[in-house]
Amino acid sequence: MFTRAQLLYIAKTTPETLVDIIMTHQEQIQTLILRVTQLEEQINKNSRNSSKPPSSDGLKKSGPKTKSLRKQSGKKPGGQKGHKGHNLEKAEEPDYVIPLPVTSCSCCADLSDVPVSKHDCRQVFELPKPKLEVIEYQSEIKICPQCGQTVKASFPEGVNAPVQYGPRFRGMLVYMQNQHFIPADRLSQLVSDLYGSSVSVATILNASSRSYSNLAHFEESLIDALTDSEVLHVDESGARTAEKLHWLHSASTELLTFYGVHEKRGAEAMDHFNILPNFQGRLIHDFWKPYFSYSCKHGLCNPHLLRELTFLFEQQDQTWAKKMFDLLLKMNNFVGEQNDQLTPGQKDHWLKQFHEILSEGWEANPLPEKPKKKKRGRQSKTKSQNLLTRFDDFEDSILAFLHDINVPFSNNLAEQDIRMIKVRLKISGCFRTIQGAKHFARIRSYLSTARKQGHNILDSITSAIKGNPFQPISSI
Repeated sequence: MFTRAQLLYIAKTTPETLVDIIMTHQEQIQTLILRVTQLEEQINKNSRNSSKPPSSDGLKKSGPKTKSLRKQSGKKPGGQKGHKGHNLEKAEEPDYVIPLPVTSCSCCADLSDVPVSKHDCRQVFELPKPKLEVIEYQSEIKICPQCGQTVKASFPEGVNAPVQYGPRFRGMLVYMQNQHFIPADRLSQLVSDLYGSSVSVATILNASSRSYSNLAHFEESLIDALTDSEVLHVDESGARTAEKLHWLHSASTELLTFYGVHEKRGAEAMDHFNILPNFQGRLIHDFWKPYFSYSCKHGLCNPHLLRELTFLFEQQDQTWAKKMFDLLLKMNNFVGEQNDQLTPGQKDHWLKQFHEILSEGWEANPLPEKPKKKKRGRQSKTKSQNLLTRFDDFEDSILAFLHDINVPFSNNLAEQDIRMIKVRLKISGCFRTIQGAKHFARIRSYLSTARKQGHNILDSITSAIKGNPFQPISSI
């Protein structure tokens, strides 16, 4: 740093040196301004204007409140007029009837022999005390009088040990561990408290292992059904496994859900699961580049784009971003009201506005001229320029919902399915082994598909324990 006196001396003696000093400081100032701008943008990012999860917003939640992208219906909260309510109704045949006799009146009269004129009945729905039923199979043993051979009756299938748990009980263990994410040690305690029976962690893990093995054919059928689907939602999320970061991949439709665990996030993992290599329908995702390596049609998750547009018009005053934000929502609302595919005239109306806004965006954010001397690497772009480039290059994928009303506006289905892994990790912690993670993925695929297709989940997993799981259907 120079003092005022030093700068005055340099200005009088060697002005060119002063100019060099000023130019150097200007460059440093510009670098610092750029860095401050980048840091401010980073600080101002939250879950409503970027892809950051809500958990990263912090405890203070100092940013603007989250605003839903849904339009207000204008209706009052709660049940609407004409809505049929659901209340607890009396059972026609109660399990127990406890009479409450009247023996005297307040006037001291004896009513013991007075006949009952009527009853005022009140019913209480209560849980019976949980109890495990013990079924004993007695296999008869006889000696044949003709040949002297000892003959013994066969036990039912699955009854293999002198003492064991039944398939429904083991199904309940798998259900509680993989549907409600109760860790094995806590599940053991839960069973002890409810049923007074001590079940070991090994028994719980053995039930999951048996389910996993019996669901192999189900998984093959599931992969075939997903491969043949017209619209497929995909997503992926990190899952700490065996002290290393692995990835849980999901592929789902309205009726089907597949989960798979792999140490890679990209195409190597997707090829391993053998769904996307043969898929020819419309793939809905959030612009993860490896998805574009597949030759199917693509559809991008527009809420991701809306959050990026929100950042641009709230933090950088980009007018075009606000217009594009509003246009995408209006498009979606219009398409949602249609029963048939849009006509070319209807689509042209929206496409014209789309291209006009893009032109306005490029006018406000022109690309810098290419340097005469070619530098290594790609030329850097601003956030606005990057987003505008994406709108230009992937227009058909972004507006897939406009060209085909059967294509969804968002990838919410996959995000809802993949969110369960985060819930599981928060409740039960990481997977200790890769095999344990694979068990969870296949069983969870089965349970999620059962729920989507209207099956009772406990009955479904009991069937899987018995070796007879239901087979997935792609349409109803």
